[in-house]
Formats: sequence, structure tokens, C-alpha cells
Amino acid sequence: MKLNVNGRDLETDAAPDTPLLWVLRDHLNLTGTKFGCGAALCGACTVHLDGAPVRSCVTPASAAEGRRVTTIEGLSADRSHAVQRAWLELDVPQCGYCQSGQIMSAVALLASNPSPSDADIDAAMAGNICRCGTYPRIRKAIHRAAQLAREGGAS
Repeated sequence: MKLNVNGRDLETDAAPDTPLLWVLRDHLNLTGTKFGCGAALCGACTVHLDGAPVRSCVTPASAAEGRRVTTIEGLSADRSHAVQRAWLELDVPQCGYCQSGQIMSAVALLASNPSPSDADIDAAMAGNICRCGTYPRIRKAIHRAAQLAREGGAS
């Protein structure tokens, strides 16, 4: 199977029905995407397919063929993406386990809505669970990332 992941054309011998999460983690050694629930309920495994957020734990790898897959590792090599900068600036993570999925969902939100309201953020992020309860910091960081992007920061 041939996949385009983070702008690179890669090949894997994984079975086509293998969840994309396990292809990324076990076959391509991209471990930033996390396993949470395995049922598309928590959002820890969120990646982008052609810019749209998907739950990689239930997405077969074959669904990614001919499409662009972006993982947390693909946002920027140096954490310069506006969302990553905002996350670091506001010290969002507590345990950090869910944060790659949170960030990937936030990036997708800001790509479609560069100035979201609190209600927009809550609706877009509702499928991402943070067991540590950092939701107020996540919302604040999304607003900050939107500001950074408007100011010309990497996005």
C-alpha cells in the first residue's frame, strides 16, 4: 500500500483493513497519534485526510490511499504552527495524552473558521475528550492560535 503521510510518499505492507492508527504507529513509526478508545469516541487518534479530521482508530488504511494524511508530526518540524505555539504558550497539556488529537481537531477548526466563537470551538472540539479537564485552556489556546495566525504566524 502506498500512502502520502506528512508530504512524503511511503509504502507499507500492512493489510488494507488495518486501522490507519496502527499503520502510522507500528508500520511508519509515527507515534504522536495516540490510541485512546478504539471506537472513535475520544479523539486521541485524530489525524487529517485531505485536511479533514478523522479518527484513525476506525479508518482503514486503504481509505487513505491516494489522499494526503497529516499527523501531529506533519504540522511543523519545529513547533512553529500557530496552534502548537499557542498550546505551548498557554501550557495547555496536563498529562498530554489527548493533546495531539486535540491539536489536530483545532487545526481543522481554524482552517474552516479562522475566528471561531466559544460556541464554535465547543462544537468542533466536542468529540475530543480530555480526562484531565483542560477544556478552558484548550479553548483559550484556540483563540490565541487564531490571533497568532491573523498576526502572520505559521499556520
